[in-house]
Amino acid sequence: MSIKQRLVVGVTGATGAIYAQRMLQLLREHGGVETHLVISPPGVLTIKHELGMSRSDFHKLADHVHSFRDIGASLASGSFATAGMVVAPCSVRTLAAVAQGFSDNLITRAADVTLKERRRLVLMLRETPFNLAHLRNMTSVTEMGGVIFPPLPAFYLHPQSIQEMVDHTVSRVLDLFGISVPAPRWEGMEQAAN
Repeated sequence: MSIKQRLVVGVTGATGAIYAQRMLQLLREHGGVETHLVISPPGVLTIKHELGMSRSDFHKLADHVHSFRDIGASLASGSFATAGMVVAPCSVRTLAAVAQGFSDNLITRAADVTLKERRRLVLMLRETPFNLAHLRNMTSVTEMGGVIFPPLPAFYLHPQSIQEMVDHTVSRVLDLFGISVPAPRWEGMEQAAN
C-alpha cells in the first residue's frame, strides 16, 4: 500500500482564488497527493466574490480542511510530514508575516514549519506594483529557502482562455514538488512553429 504525498494549500485574501481551486482540482484528478487546506477569512471572501463558491463547496475540493485559527493542528508541527506548502494566492500581509516569522494563524505557522523543516514553500504572491517592503520581504523568504512565484501568464504558449493560463501556472508550481499534471508545455521554437 503506497502512502500519498501530502501537500498543504493555503488560501489568503489576495486576488487569484482560481489558482487554489484549479490546483486542488488537478491534485484530486492526479490521485497521488493528499491535500490539506487552510483558508484565511479574507480568502473566504475572495472565493465567494471571484468564484461564486461557498466555503463548504470549496472545502469539498480538499482531502482535509483545517481551521485558520487552529494553531494546534497537525500542520503546526514539523513531525507532520509533508512535501511542502503552497500559498495560492498569497497576500502581501501573509508574505510579511512569513518573512518575519510571525506565526499568528495556521497559514503562517504552517509556512514557518515548512521553512524550518527545509521543505518546499511556494508563495504565489499577488500584488502589483511592489514597494520596497514587498521586495525586502520577498528577498527574506527567498534567503530562507522559500520560492516566490507570482502567477504570471506565459503568452509564448498562445493561450486561448484564462483556464489555459491558470493550468499552465498551476502545473509549473506543482512541478516544483515533483508532481506532474497534464498541461501545455514549451517544446521549443521548432515545435511551436509546427
